Amino acid sequence: MKDERLPGSWGIEPVPPRLRVLGTLDTGLLWGNLGVSLLVVAAGAALVPALSLPAALVAIAVGCVIGNLALATAGAIGADARVPGMVLLRAPLGRRGSYLPTAVNALQGIGWTVFELLIIATAAAALSDELFGFRAQWLWTFVFGGVALVLALLGPIGFVRRFVRKIALWSVPLALVYLTWWALDGFDFGALWDQPGEGGLSVWQGADIVVAITVSFVPYAADYTRFSRTRRGAFLGTGIGYLVPDAWLLALGVILVLSRDLSDPAALPAAVVAGGAAAMLALVALLVTETDEAFANTYSAAVSLQNVLPRAPQPLLIVLVTAVAVVGALVIDFVAYQSFLLLLGSVFVPLFAVLFADWLAAGRHYSERDIFAAPAWRPGLIAAWVAGFALYQWLFPTGPSWWVDAVENLGPPDWRIGATVPSFLVAFAIASIATALSRRSEAGAAAA
Repeated sequence: MKDERLPGSWGIEPVPPRLRVLGTLDTGLLWGNLGVSLLVVAAGAALVPALSLPAALVAIAVGCVIGNLALATAGAIGADARVPGMVLLRAPLGRRGSYLPTAVNALQGIGWTVFELLIIATAAAALSDELFGFRAQWLWTFVFGGVALVLALLGPIGFVRRFVRKIALWSVPLALVYLTWWALDGFDFGALWDQPGEGGLSVWQGADIVVAITVSFVPYAADYTRFSRTRRGAFLGTGIGYLVPDAWLLALGVILVLSRDLSDPAALPAAVVAGGAAAMLALVALLVTETDEAFANTYSAAVSLQNVLPRAPQPLLIVLVTAVAVVGALVIDFVAYQSFLLLLGSVFVPLFAVLFADWLAAGRHYSERDIFAAPAWRPGLIAAWVAGFALYQWLFPTGPSWWVDAVENLGPPDWRIGATVPSFLVAFAIASIATALSRRSEAGAAAA
């Protein structure tokens, strides 16, 4: 019998019942830990001072509801189908059509791993400089790259049992409570509440930023919830587990800008370490909580690649992804690269809409035949995805400056309604029509 302590080596086949061992609490703990990231703090920081404090909190509330509903639903679909996220997309996009989001998701996974290693190494360097008088950021990059590698090789079940339950369960609350106290210390809440925003961003556009951070996990969701016991447990554990730290850290990012003028996540570790012994302890806890982000991105990038390379050993792909990310963390200017990753994030709102529409049309259940015997391409649903992405970018250009400039030359409207809801609705509507027509055609062909 396959050793269930090593489910990280499980490939693209549906997960068997004996490995579906994650309950609602386990799933909630997993996603609760994945929600603790300085990237989320940075997203909250991006909302101010363009928005006032009350408007920023409304944007966070709206964005968290929308983003976490999408994430929870993707988790439930993954628990039902029991296959990784990119393999799941064979059903709506076709076997070869799924290669398109696979390429984007693998690039995203490697890119966010680079980001996490950069942040973790920066924090560790600040701590070692304070305690021992040396930074050696390159050394910490290798060290935490190795930690991410070990966690990714454990897989979701091993990660929950050996890391989350035994280590992260105490370190996450410690880091969150201390950072919140540190941000609020001396914070004149009344004065800042009445201070108007500087403009340039609407509440709906602010919600777009929040959603973009959350839905970047949507293509990952099934990679983990395929090991969940039930669809309901996957939905509740994923949605609630990620929602709590997501909203908390987004609000913390807003407060850090207003109270301490900290908007760069890379600058946060050095600021925290200057706070004394308690701050250093919190920073150590933060290092622990940030490491699981590197695990998730490394693991999911490797699992995504298996959709294209199903015979490749998963441990080998994990090692290759980690190696590329470590090199990237040593050489890439992430300030410029982060904007490119936000461009990739805007891909996933319409992609989820296409998946959701097709899943509903399939009777809210994907059989193995729907996934593994899907046609090579489903052009109508791919077109729905592209149309939703195009509308998203037209309404709210996001990405590197050269991309934003190019889109703005097309004359996007200044409707300030955000892009998430319109792009989702358009992609969902087109996908619903396309999938209805394709299924009718397939049924007719089968009858003939």
